[in-house]
Amino acid sequence: MAGKPGRRGWGYIRKLPSGRYQASYVAPNGRTFYGPRGPFSAKTDAEFWLASERRLIERDEWTSPKERAAAEDERGGASPLTFGQYAAVWIEQRKLKPTTRNLYRSQLEAHILPEFADRPITEIAAPEVRAWYSKLERKPARAAGNGVRTGGTRTARTYALLKTIFGTAVEDGLIESNPARIKGASQVDRRHKIEVLTPAQLDALAAAMPPQYRALVLVAAWAGLRRGEVVALRRRDIEPDGAEIHVHRAASWIRGKATIGTTKSAAGARDVTVPPHLRSVLVAHLAEHVRRGRDALVFPGSGGGLLDEWTLRYHFKAATETIGVPEFRFHDLRHQGAVYAARAGATTKELMSRLGHSTPQMSMRYQHAAQGRDAEIAERMSRMIEGE
Repeated sequence: MAGKPGRRGWGYIRKLPSGRYQASYVAPNGRTFYGPRGPFSAKTDAEFWLASERRLIERDEWTSPKERAAAEDERGGASPLTFGQYAAVWIEQRKLKPTTRNLYRSQLEAHILPEFADRPITEIAAPEVRAWYSKLERKPARAAGNGVRTGGTRTARTYALLKTIFGTAVEDGLIESNPARIKGASQVDRRHKIEVLTPAQLDALAAAMPPQYRALVLVAAWAGLRRGEVVALRRRDIEPDGAEIHVHRAASWIRGKATIGTTKSAAGARDVTVPPHLRSVLVAHLAEHVRRGRDALVFPGSGGGLLDEWTLRYHFKAATETIGVPEFRFHDLRHQGAVYAARAGATTKELMSRLGHSTPQMSMRYQHAAQGRDAEIAERMSRMIEGE
C-alpha cells in the first residue's frame, strides 16, 4: 500500500502514491537520511542504495551528505566516479526483468562491490580484475535450491556481469578499454550431468509428491514447461479435455515472493499439445484439486494463491531422494520433455517450437512448427509408455 513504510533489517523503504520508492535510514549521528536523488523508480534500486550506505557505516567510513559535499569542495570539485556509483546507475537504467535485476544486485553485493565499490572506475586495471577473478574462483560453492550451483557457474556469471558493466563504461567514454578481458572467463562450466529418467521413474517421482502436485511434475516433464510457466497456469489455459496447454505467462520469484509476468521470451508464448496418456491425469487434477473459475490456478499454493518457491523445492527435493535421484533438479524435468520428444521423432525446429526455446539465431531458423505435427509428436510420446 502506498505510504506504508516497509520494515527491514536495516533502513526503511516506503512506496509513494507515484509508484516510486523512498528509502531512508537512521545514521550513526541519530539523524534520518533519505536517498540523494529523490525517490527511486524500483524497489531494488532503493535497496541497493541502503546497502551501499550500510557498507560505509560498517567500515567506519560513513560521513553525512553535507560532509561529503564539503570534502568534494576542498578537493576542488566532485570526487571521481566510483565503480559502485556507476554500477548503481547502470542497474537503474537497464531494462531488466525483476528476477534478472535481483540476480544482478545479488552478484554485485556478494562478489563485486566488496572489491571495487569505492574505486574510481578509471583506475581499475586488468591486473586487479585478474586478481579479483582468481579469488572468486577459490570461493566455495553454495547450495541453491534442490541442486548445487557450482563455483564455476557463479564465477562465470559474476565475471560476465562485471565485464558487461565495464563494456558499457567504454561505450559511455568513461574508460578507454575494458579491464575485464580474461579469455573464456564468462563461459559457464556445465558440470551438472542431467540424468534422463525412464517414464516409469518419472511416474515414481510424481507419485512421491503430495497429491496436489503430482500432475505438476508430469506436466512440467511431458509438456516441457519451465517452472514459472507451470506454476502460472490457470484453468483457462488448459483445454477442457486436457489435450492442449496455452502458455502465455510465467511466475518469477524474488526473495521467495512470487509474481506473474510474461514468458521468458516471445517464443515462450506457445500452445503445447499434451501427450494422450497424460490428458486424463490432467482432467482429473482439474476436477479434484483446482477451484472453479477460469482464472483459478492449476497448481496453487495454500489458500489458492501462487505456489511458494520454497514449498515446491522442499517437496520436489524430498521426492527425488525417495526414488534415489537426489541430484535431479526441477528444471531437469524440462530436459526430459525435450529428450522424450526427440526420441519420438521431433525435428530441431519442432522441438524448439514445443519448448518455446529461443535465441536471436534460433528465431530465424526455428519459426513456427505446424500444430498438426505437434499433435503427432505428442501421440508418439505416449506410445513410449505402451512400449516400455
